[in-house]
Amino acid sequence: MPAAAPLRSPSALLGLPLLLFALITWQVLADGPLVGADERLSRALVRPDRFSELLSDLGNVQVAVPVLAVALGYAAWHGRSRGADRWWLPPLAGALAMALVPALVAPLKAWTDRPGTPAVPSAVGYYPSGHTATAVVAYGAATLLLFGVVRSPAVRRVSAVLCALLVLGTSYGLVRRGYHWPLDVAASWCLGALLLAGVWWSVRRTPGAVSRSTRRSSSGTPSSRTGPS
Repeated sequence: MPAAAPLRSPSALLGLPLLLFALITWQVLADGPLVGADERLSRALVRPDRFSELLSDLGNVQVAVPVLAVALGYAAWHGRSRGADRWWLPPLAGALAMALVPALVAPLKAWTDRPGTPAVPSAVGYYPSGHTATAVVAYGAATLLLFGVVRSPAVRRVSAVLCALLVLGTSYGLVRRGYHWPLDVAASWCLGALLLAGVWWSVRRTPGAVSRSTRRSSSGTPSSRTGPS
């Protein structure tokens, strides 16, 4: 249906997270009204405990990146073994998105120079949240890569729900423990969404279920396979 065609491009979904990220960053730099509301919300939510500490650890590089690494390896193996065109594109896009997290977050932290909450030692450079961005990109990219190789709707739903729980759990833990202000986390959701758009595009451009042998058979060229692919 022509009206739905723009939604098939990741560029159609970039506007909202980009706008929100720009708005939040401007408010942080200008110490605007959103910052005051953010600080009041943080005071209401912060209750440091062991559970929030464990949840925040889900955004550690040592936890999140190995999950993505497994997904990268599986997507590359699956695509190459089935002879998919550009099988290397989704894994490359996932790895690049992850590499861009520290490349973007570190300069933003230095530029905004935002102090931390009262629950952490006095310091600056808390905006945006690197742990949240790591969780969004690592778990989100792993899920998108899985979508590219798994056709089961049930598996897709479970993986999407699990991804959402991991990201939300990380975000809740960071705010509850007081490691980050809520706006730090929200900004990283937007930043992660922007980075994941490239992964989504690469997955759509590389249908993992299509193999060279299947395409040869469909074009009339004999294939050595006798059963369904």
